[in-house]
Amino acid sequence: IMQTTAIKKPNRQTKPLRKAPERIIQFGTGVLLRGLIDYVLQQANDNSAFTGSVVQIKSTTNGRGDEFAGQDGLYTVAVRGVEGGQLVQHYELNTVLNRTLNANHQWEEVLQLARQPEFDIIISNTTEAGIVLAVEDKISDVPPKSFPAKLLALLHERYSILGKENAPGFIIVPTELISNNGDELKKVVLQLARLNECSDDFIQWLTSANRFCNSLVDRIVTGKPAPQKMTEHWEVLGYEDELLIECEPYLLWAIEGDEAVQQRLSFAQEGNGVVVAHSIEKFKELKLRLLNGVHSFICGKAF
Repeated sequence: IMQTTAIKKPNRQTKPLRKAPERIIQFGTGVLLRGLIDYVLQQANDNSAFTGSVVQIKSTTNGRGDEFAGQDGLYTVAVRGVEGGQLVQHYELNTVLNRTLNANHQWEEVLQLARQPEFDIIISNTTEAGIVLAVEDKISDVPPKSFPAKLLALLHERYSILGKENAPGFIIVPTELISNNGDELKKVVLQLARLNECSDDFIQWLTSANRFCNSLVDRIVTGKPAPQKMTEHWEVLGYEDELLIECEPYLLWAIEGDEAVQQRLSFAQEGNGVVVAHSIEKFKELKLRLLNGVHSFICGKAF
């Protein structure tokens, strides 16, 4: 990228790219997803450990995803920090975002994703307030308001269209920063299924064919730089990237699952910060007590 010919913006015409099949539905377009989850997927695609691209679902009312469409989903990650005692600074062009759909304007297109069996992974980061039970939410709404109801609508669409015997389940990995996020999401989705009077056969398929995985993420992603800093990045890169974000070298994505989950999530490789384990309790202890807890404790000393 440092030697790229100067262009106005990155796009797939000026930067020919290897096409990866769409496999992942991603709820959320925030910087943590792009700076950690999509960063990991990019590395795995580059290493041929995983082959798949992302369709991200934007649920906020502002905009229609035009900021992503204007750059064909491409964006630059500026990695900067200390690693192994040395200052690290480099750029990564991310190409895994194949499409962006706005749930408020393109709900039928979102449902269409569920009808395609090649999609087998769902990832989310809808903030801690995203995994909540909204008892009035209906999966027949266009679209349902809450994230769990949108997810339930997708699952119900897959089951209804493909049938009980032919509908493959998803690996569902929420990354919202709440304890046991996978278990909590599953609980809310099941409550909504009963409130929406879904059939017993569907609920049985939901619980047996789909895997809700607890996960924990950790990486400092500071987001879009200030204008002056952004301009400095553009001068180094030789192009203008309005979607550029900054992050630290360190990352952790711990996912609770067995060998079957590990096989499906082949982007989890040794040394890239992603871990699939039967229990992620030790990673929670390290982050919440030794990192976050100590940070909170030393605030008093700082004052």
